[in-house]
Amino acid sequence: MLLAVMAFGRKMRPFLLLLPLLLLSRTRSHNPKRPNFVLLMADDLGIGDPGCYGNKTLRTPHIDRLAADGVKLTQHLVASPLCTPSRAAFMTGRYPVRSGMASRSRVGVFLFSASSGGLPPSEVTFAKLLRDQGYATALIGKWHLGTHCRHNDDFCHHPSRHGFEHFYGIPVTNMRDCKPGAGSVFTGGIQLLVYLPLKLLGVLLLLLAALRHLGLAAVPTGVFAALLLLAAGLLALQFCFLRYYRPLNCFLMRGTELSQQPFSYLNLTQRLTREATNFLHRNAQSPFLLVLSYLQVHTALYASAEFSGKSQHGEYGDAVEEMDWSVGQVLRTLDELGLASSTFVYFSSDHGAHLEERSPENKPQGGSNGVYKGGKGMNWEGGIRVPGLVRWLGVIPAGAELGEPTSNMDLFPTVAKLAGALLPQDRVIDGRDLMPLLQGQTQCSDHEFLFHYCNSYLNAVRWHPQNNTSIWKAFFFTPKFTPEGANGCFQTHVCFCHGHFVTQHDPPLLFDLSVDPRERKPLTPDTEPRFWEILRTIRQEVDRHTETLQEVPNQLSFWNMIWKPWMQMCCGLSCQCDREK
Repeated sequence: MLLAVMAFGRKMRPFLLLLPLLLLSRTRSHNPKRPNFVLLMADDLGIGDPGCYGNKTLRTPHIDRLAADGVKLTQHLVASPLCTPSRAAFMTGRYPVRSGMASRSRVGVFLFSASSGGLPPSEVTFAKLLRDQGYATALIGKWHLGTHCRHNDDFCHHPSRHGFEHFYGIPVTNMRDCKPGAGSVFTGGIQLLVYLPLKLLGVLLLLLAALRHLGLAAVPTGVFAALLLLAAGLLALQFCFLRYYRPLNCFLMRGTELSQQPFSYLNLTQRLTREATNFLHRNAQSPFLLVLSYLQVHTALYASAEFSGKSQHGEYGDAVEEMDWSVGQVLRTLDELGLASSTFVYFSSDHGAHLEERSPENKPQGGSNGVYKGGKGMNWEGGIRVPGLVRWLGVIPAGAELGEPTSNMDLFPTVAKLAGALLPQDRVIDGRDLMPLLQGQTQCSDHEFLFHYCNSYLNAVRWHPQNNTSIWKAFFFTPKFTPEGANGCFQTHVCFCHGHFVTQHDPPLLFDLSVDPRERKPLTPDTEPRFWEILRTIRQEVDRHTETLQEVPNQLSFWNMIWKPWMQMCCGLSCQCDREK
């Protein structure tokens, strides 16, 4: 009997040795495979624009499909209400002030491709992490995080230096100056730098001429000639800027090569969409990251012939509906390739709609921020609360709605963890993994506090205490709306963050967003018994947060922002080409 047992044991030994491997294999088969990622980013789209957020007149069936198939975030927030800093935070999971991507002056975004500022090469983006994990990575559309450092061929801030193996799009942003007849975003600056000096020169010339005519002063003819030359120079400067801005700054790139200068709006969204779907086809058999960063619905507004004049909201509505079509093309391609259930899809906007945007005929060209106050450039809810849709079929529940505070910085740790990448340990990561919240494993956001910056200035703080329905928001300053009674800063085209453009508040302006999401009724010690206790807690957290900030180079300094001719990229001597054909 003993011999029989021993013989049986010897026969079973190979199977016993294989048993741990079999168990390990079975465990792995029940773990979800590393997903692909498709991250869709609209430009200047308001939370009140998609149908799934309550719009009844704009047609967005494909964006709405993401909400039906996944989770709709109703308190999804951007780290900044302007393009450049918001996108820096999205890419890195960090407040833009940590990377120097928060301006200390009026202008908070890059305006020229031939600038020297940009997202520092030392910053780690989710694209870098995924590329190192074997993912194919692509950015298609808008970048707006810089291009060069010292020369027009170093590409130190280019997407290729931040983990994107493939880039097809524009390095700066879509502006009205890029479209003939659409006006200029530099009107205010031109008036300050050209019109005002011309008026002063005109008054000075008339005064000198009167003095000379009356014999009260001997004004040399050379003085008149010098002043006239100065006036002519200012006019020539204005003409050159308006004439050459478009071919110099508005171009399309493929990788590090110029593809179209200036870029054409003809079927532009279709071209970007085709590039995106081609990338999906090329990489269907390997893990991939696709960031499709739309130029719409930032002005200049445009739409192809199939969508032009078809919406109920003019050019803006046409652009929204064409962008929705593009989202549909991407989703259809995932379906055709059998990748819908293995792809994590995210849709959002870089900030709220631009309320002050007007056409040359003074017609509104901005979107809707729903019930929320303010818009682009402001930390009122209308500027920072944006659409947030997440879909991963079979992993994230369909049709769910979450009202907890989340941030566009959360995509960084979420994507990294799902791809199996380790987060950098040498820096503060402000984003939080979204998956426990999306899958219902937790009911509370990990963001007890969120800090709302206006450029580099701490503007407001959000506090959502654990196990409490209240969401406190304290403003240290607020923008002065112009004209009085408006919901924006129409005289400056966007609200500024300091000086006489803002109103300081001491004590801070306090709201409870859980009962007053429109931010209409500031609380007082009489209406909120815990008023001083809430502000004390917020100030303590501000002190802790401030201690984590380090001094970094200002990427949006005046020197980094200005146009530098030696950094200008050109297609040949004329700075014009079309290689798209």
